[in-house]
Amino acid sequence: MLCVIQRVTEASVTVAGEVVGKIGRGMVVLAAVERGDTSEQVEWIASKLVGLRIFQNEDKHFDCDLKHIGGAMLVVSNFTVAAATRKGRRPSFDSAADPVDAASLFDQLVRAVEALDVRVQTGKFGADMKVSLVNDGPATFIVRSDSEDLS
Repeated sequence: MLCVIQRVTEASVTVAGEVVGKIGRGMVVLAAVERGDTSEQVEWIASKLVGLRIFQNEDKHFDCDLKHIGGAMLVVSNFTVAAATRKGRRPSFDSAADPVDAASLFDQLVRAVEALDVRVQTGKFGADMKVSLVNDGPATFIVRSDSEDLS
């Protein structure tokens, strides 16, 4: 699983003109499920996201995690994050999981974050979504779960 995380002061996702997810302070996670991703990787990445110390605490810029600040997470499925762009001019999505497997693992990610006592909002899997956010910092990070190193 590959995630692009943005620390935000607010964010929302709209589908067909309707806001389907909205948070205040917290993080937006653009999550791509890749071929071969496992439930173990999803659980690891949920824990990593919730515990990631990317929020400011007085003088320290990266000292607090999501729970410490009472923040929320807006998780958006985004298979384009898995795109390979090294060769040619058109992205290749060969590494993205098929939609059925991706939907199942994406739902598991949302449930795993909720189980860690974090308020979660989402978009709509597979829909054409409009994501609005105010990036705080800006602070943007990439988190990847590789089965070789889940420590």
